[in-house]
This record gives sequence, structure tokens and C-alpha cells, in this order.
Amino acid sequence: MYLLKQEKNTPVPIEFTYDADFGIPLPDNYTIHGIDVSVHQSNIRWGMVKNTHSASIAIGFVFIKATEGFSDADKQFSKNWQQLAQFGIVRGAYHFFIATKNGAQQAQNFIRTVQLQTGDLPPAVDVEELYGVPPAQLKKRLKDYLQTIEDFYKVKPIIYTYASFYESYLGKDFDAYPLWVAHYKEPQQPRIQRSWQFWQHSNEGHISGIKTKVDFNVFNGDSTAFRAILLQ
Repeated sequence: MYLLKQEKNTPVPIEFTYDADFGIPLPDNYTIHGIDVSVHQSNIRWGMVKNTHSASIAIGFVFIKATEGFSDADKQFSKNWQQLAQFGIVRGAYHFFIATKNGAQQAQNFIRTVQLQTGDLPPAVDVEELYGVPPAQLKKRLKDYLQTIEDFYKVKPIIYTYASFYESYLGKDFDAYPLWVAHYKEPQQPRIQRSWQFWQHSNEGHISGIKTKVDFNVFNGDSTAFRAILLQ
């Protein structure tokens, strides 16, 4: 994987430039930008999203919420998933992890709901709360989830979480998994002591075709590296 070189505790010089098309400053050092959405963004006009771009930046990928817990599916998932394929936008699906529930059973909910295809992003799991569960129990259930997903899809899942949550509760036990890290208002890079694949740098973006604010992300690599992580 051709990731940008990162030394621990050594910030990578990054300039943020305000982009009027998206309503937020965007980091200049990255060429592949994307968003993530769920039912909270309601009905999305994906044709408008695809056609919204600035002089040098377009939406290169979209993660969408698929499932949560044992049986819940995002009400907009099926529509969003089909339309992303229709408009030729690289798509990824994620599960919202509930730490109080069995990890393997949560994985089965995702597997029942999401049929991944060639050209899709690897499956992702959003884990960001303990819900009162001891960290050791969270780790066990998350490991069960990840292993079940990897056994089925034959690819390592991506972990999404906040930088502080990862370092407080996950840490080295999960360093072998690709990381999608959320850290807002950071002028350099997410403050985390490991490599990362995606960075959610803002939750205040705007884009034509979506009525609400939307999360913005960058991929940590070039187009060759990005193509390499897509399902074959």
C-alpha cells in the first residue's frame, strides 16, 4: 500500500484551503476526497453529488451506513447503495458497532445486508462508544466481529473511530487493521500513533445534492494505492 510516510509525533506539513464548492477548508496534500452518509442525510441526489467539484477536487468515494447492532439496517442503505453503483461512484459500507452486543451476531447482520462487488471499498465498522462495557469486553466482541467479516468477505475490514478512542480503548490489538480515523480541526494530521488509511477531517461540509451537513474524508495515498485497496 502506497501510504504517505508518517513518523510518530512528526507532523506532515499540510495547508488547508477554503473551498467554496464544499463550504469548508480542505487539506491540500491529498488528491482523493470522499464523504460518508447515513439516513441522517435523508434523500440524496447522487447525480448532483457526482457533478459537484472544484477546479482540482471531486468526490472520489462514499462510505454509507448499512447496519447497526443485531438486526437494524439503515433505511436509506439500499437506495444509496444501488444509486452509487448506477452513477459510478466508488462505494463502501459500514456497520455501527454496539459494544453491549455479540460481535459475531452483529457481523451476520452486515453480511445479510451487504453484497460487496469488485471495485467496492472493503467493509468498515464504526466503533466509537463503550456503552458502559469494560474495554476488555469491547475488544473481544470487536475481534469476533472483525474475524467473522474477514472470513466471509476474504479481506481485512476497516476500523472507523476517533483518534482518542482508538488510543484509549483499542490500541495495538488492532494495529493490523486499516484505520479510518476521525479527528476534526487538526491543522496537520490526525494525532494518532499509527498509520491510517482514511481521515475524517470535518463534519461540516456541504455539497450539492445533500441538504444537510456532511462528513468529509481524505484517502492517505495516491490513485495507485487507492485502486489497490478496492475489492478485486
